[in-house]
Amino acid sequence: MPSTRSDTHPHISPEQVDEWLGLAREFLRLLAMRKRQQFNRRVAIGDLLTERIDNAAAYGFGEGTTMYDNVLVLGDVKVGRNTWIGPGCILDGSGGGLRVGDWCSISAGTQIYTHHTVNRSISLGEKPVDYAPTTIADGVYIGPNTIIQMGVTVGDRAIIGANSLVNRDIPAGAKAFGSPVRIRNKSPKSPSKD
Repeated sequence: MPSTRSDTHPHISPEQVDEWLGLAREFLRLLAMRKRQQFNRRVAIGDLLTERIDNAAAYGFGEGTTMYDNVLVLGDVKVGRNTWIGPGCILDGSGGGLRVGDWCSISAGTQIYTHHTVNRSISLGEKPVDYAPTTIADGVYIGPNTIIQMGVTVGDRAIIGANSLVNRDIPAGAKAFGSPVRIRNKSPKSPSKD
């Protein structure tokens, strides 16, 4: 029979464990109901217990920026103001820094990297891990499940389509999608900043 917490703590009975578990489940049910009433959404436990704006503020991200509790943040990541970071994203700043601007939308499942281990792996550890900073400028939209490789710069107000593999720089105002990404139309002139 598997060991339970009460086996190692003689002051906690199996009945108490069951009672506490019941209370925890009821509390989570009430939080889930409240989240559904407020936002008409069902989220993971971490997002029931935290607020998205507080998650972003804990990392020093800009005012008005929000991110789900299950976003993985590694290393040196800076995010500007009023950026939305969806569920299940990876923001990897471990390889020279990741910079994300103001008013960006980083959709669910997006992965943005600043390193890769390809050369280390195929050389059986003889070659080092490769690193390069990655930059996402202001007003960029990144569609769901996009992967942005290390060293890429995405210019102001670019649109990256869903499921894209971004392995090259994307100019300001461009619309790009595909795997690997292709630029489908390029704005003749970058929008001016106010």
